[in-house]
Amino acid sequence: MKLQTQRWIDRWVGQLLCFKLSLWAHFFAPNVEGKVAHEPKHILVILLSEMGSVVLAGPMFAALRQRYPSAAIHLLQLKKNQEVARLLGLARPEHLHALDDSAGLGLLADIWRVCRSLRALPLDAVIDCELFSRISSLLGYLSGAPLRVGFTAHTQEGLYRGSYINRAIPYNPYQHITLQFLSLVDALDDASMPRNKAAPIRALPTDTGLRVDFDVAELRAYQQKMVADAPALAGRKVVLLYAGGGLLPERAWPAEHYAALARGLCSAGHAVGLIGLRDDAALAQSLRTQVASDRCIDLTGYTRSIRELLMLFHACHLLVTNDGGPGHFASLTPIRTLVFFGPETGRLYGPLGPRASVLEAGVACSPCLSAYNHRLTFCDGDNQCLKRLKPIPVLREALLFLNQHDAASPP
Repeated sequence: MKLQTQRWIDRWVGQLLCFKLSLWAHFFAPNVEGKVAHEPKHILVILLSEMGSVVLAGPMFAALRQRYPSAAIHLLQLKKNQEVARLLGLARPEHLHALDDSAGLGLLADIWRVCRSLRALPLDAVIDCELFSRISSLLGYLSGAPLRVGFTAHTQEGLYRGSYINRAIPYNPYQHITLQFLSLVDALDDASMPRNKAAPIRALPTDTGLRVDFDVAELRAYQQKMVADAPALAGRKVVLLYAGGGLLPERAWPAEHYAALARGLCSAGHAVGLIGLRDDAALAQSLRTQVASDRCIDLTGYTRSIRELLMLFHACHLLVTNDGGPGHFASLTPIRTLVFFGPETGRLYGPLGPRASVLEAGVACSPCLSAYNHRLTFCDGDNQCLKRLKPIPVLREALLFLNQHDAASPP
């Protein structure tokens, strides 16, 4: 289903359904919150959005396990995002639940199936991590869990997601999303209003709390395979560039800027790998033509899984990427990362950890995508917030980092 169609359905049909369900909950459904007299034993986390959000939610899952060590953590995701949850071990395989959004009518049938499956579980609480999705709010209520934790807009415009969230915390557009996820965990124990008033004061975590273990021999074998497949990478420091915009093209640094950066890196004796999905192959070929160097390699579609992507990060020195999943996955590996932000801000969605640097221009209209405007920008593709980030300063920072390491020795 197209993203624009999903937005329209969520905005109009979703709000109407949330309103009707709120009336039902108010007049006909008893207050079941008191049924949870002890700490929850079965907790459902709803995290439907992009795969990078799963990494930013790592500290939340760690807090849940620390606070409720005997609780079973269930996770509801879109089917296309489940690979990350399995790789990171966020929940036991039998506690992973999927929603297939690939087709409209199929999605309706899948919602019915998921609701029946969730109601069959002995859920004590549900944590809805979504900001603007009404479907997650509806699924949270229909799961049957007596404790329903989620975000509320309070008196702010937008974000209406029903009044049946009985442990609602105000969404804070000025605080990093990882800290807000942690506030959702606090709301399970705190029935005061507002829910996060009594929450602990935290610094932003310096680590995701997530890890993927690799055998040294496995990483060495992958690096050897990579060099065998692309001999131009041998004996050089490798910089990976992710130039694709994904679902939101306005988040992409201009292609001509990427080409200028790649030319500078190749001229300095380094190698460049262009990564992305197979759909990004045309963009990669265009960049290679502009760079005109045999040290600029097309690696789009090269990795067949998130696990392989992480091994690729282990084998390289630096990643330069648009805002999106790759920057967050890189935080699970030793690679250094430069991430472009503009339509959204690194203050809210920046990767965790000391190895990631956020690059922002700070123009007056940035950031323009938020939970309040359904992530619809008004720049019509003219993303000056990224166009004003020129290639030379980025090249200078990349070379400064690369010159700190011995040649051809991955970090």
